[in-house]
Amino acid sequence: MIPINISDLHFKKLDFEDLKTLVQWAEDEGWNPGPYDAEVYWNTDPEGFYGYYYDNELIGGGSIVSYNAEFGFMGFFIVKPEYRSAGIGKQLWYQRRDTLLNRLHKDAAIGMDGVLAMQPFYEKGGFKIAFRDERYEKIGEAFDIDKKISEIEDSDIDSVLAYDKQCFGFARPQFLKPWLKLPETKTFKYVEGGSLKGFAVVRKANTGYKVCPLFADNSNIAEELYKACLNSVIGKPLYLDIPVINEAAVNLIKKYNATYVFECARMYYGNPPVVDINKVFGITTFELG
Repeated sequence: MIPINISDLHFKKLDFEDLKTLVQWAEDEGWNPGPYDAEVYWNTDPEGFYGYYYDNELIGGGSIVSYNAEFGFMGFFIVKPEYRSAGIGKQLWYQRRDTLLNRLHKDAAIGMDGVLAMQPFYEKGGFKIAFRDERYEKIGEAFDIDKKISEIEDSDIDSVLAYDKQCFGFARPQFLKPWLKLPETKTFKYVEGGSLKGFAVVRKANTGYKVCPLFADNSNIAEELYKACLNSVIGKPLYLDIPVINEAAVNLIKKYNATYVFECARMYYGNPPVVDINKVFGITTFELG
């Protein structure tokens, strides 16, 4: 640990290069972000990334993203290893939380995904656990794809955004539109009777691929979308982050013998958003919600 006087730290908004540094730190921590994530995260909210600087060097930071001041999300909370265990992280976390609260409407909630070891700390900071998230891995393999499944096209954006709002709780076009267009991304929609019944996104991660998200009306549609995702990355690791509160999502990963990787918990400061959790078979990200 490098000795440091906390009073010498400067809390500042990150620029885009600093955000890319955070993404690299996340990779070093084993969080397995994607090689193209930084651009989408930055476009979602360029004012939403803050950190501590010491002698003009970024030594810790994280996201405090605002969705139209209606909802906030905290993620990417990292302090460089050599500066840990000195109280820096605790002060940084509270300063980020309070800065985000000031960016939101009164009584707006904040969400985050907390790792097991940090959950008691986050609870002391006013967050309550809503449900656990578990990450599972399965190697992609070939499947026959349901004829109701096809690629998401530009003409589908409005219906996809509306469906996403049911599952996330708030509109986030500034995030989702570029997210669907990331390089090496595969998108799937399930349409029946002219109506969207679910969709899934598979994005390139530094190791393998991630399903982000998988939303569906029911378990049968979710399974068909999951099979499409697996079919799109044959022979490659595919990760799915499920809310274990959705029993159908748990049954899905059991049926396909996916391997447990790790877990965290979705936590909220304030009233949780109203979402149809039974439609959430895979959450989008641990960084921006």
